[in-house]
Amino acid sequence: MKKIIVPCDFSKPAVNAFRFALDIAEQSRGIVYLLHVIELPVMYDSVLMPSLYFENDLYKELKENAEKQFKKLLAKYPAEVAKVNTEVTFGPIYTLINNCAKEKEADLIVMGTQGANGLKEIFIGSNAEKIVRTSPVPVIVLKNNFKGPINNIVFPNVLEQEGQEDLVLKVKALQNFYKAHLNIVWINTPLNFSNDKVTRAKLEAFAKRFMLKNYSLHIYNYTDGEEGILHFANEINADMIAIGTHGRRGLNHLLKGSLTENLVNHANYMIWTSVMKDDNEHNDA
Repeated sequence: MKKIIVPCDFSKPAVNAFRFALDIAEQSRGIVYLLHVIELPVMYDSVLMPSLYFENDLYKELKENAEKQFKKLLAKYPAEVAKVNTEVTFGPIYTLINNCAKEKEADLIVMGTQGANGLKEIFIGSNAEKIVRTSPVPVIVLKNNFKGPINNIVFPNVLEQEGQEDLVLKVKALQNFYKAHLNIVWINTPLNFSNDKVTRAKLEAFAKRFMLKNYSLHIYNYTDGEEGILHFANEINADMIAIGTHGRRGLNHLLKGSLTENLVNHANYMIWTSVMKDDNEHNDA
């Protein structure tokens, strides 16, 4: 995890994301790309040139203000080993963030979020949710400042081995980076029930196939999958939840939703996620 993109709007969650990304980069001797995206409304004017002059002046002022805030942020949280680059750009937020990740050949995006609830969650969603759904690289989303090492990672399992190769390899790399314990858990709900004996055998086969190390297997009974993951994470004092997503969009996303994006919006835990390459319709992540 040497190249890390951090979208920064200078809010408290964004600053928390930068501080966490800086810790990663210090450990990996990497680089943090701080990206401030300014999304402006479309402006119209009956006289073309005055409108253009106004926009140019506005762009310049907004960029200068952002650069001043970057200087304050870097002065307050200086990098000792890692490098930090800053950039101010204009346009659609999540599109430019994803483009930056591709251009920089980033390994990770770390971003803060305040989440989304109610009608905003259904029809608009948070920027973090959109990044999670579309990002070309893994994403870590957090709300609060994280102090201390990552020792315990929760990895919810769907009891299906097909289509998980890429995801599991990335989770293993994450686990190895932090030397953390991996808690593989199946959330047993009334709507997605599986016999304990059968489930245990599938979990063991999963761990054996992917040659996992430093892990434990869990079956956790709860009425709801999302709440079950959060309650389990709380019980074992987890530091992070790692989960894949199929990145559903449009009507498919509206009708079926996403467990992963729900966690991003609602959980206070740090969420690591990656878009799974194989779209398996049996998984609601």
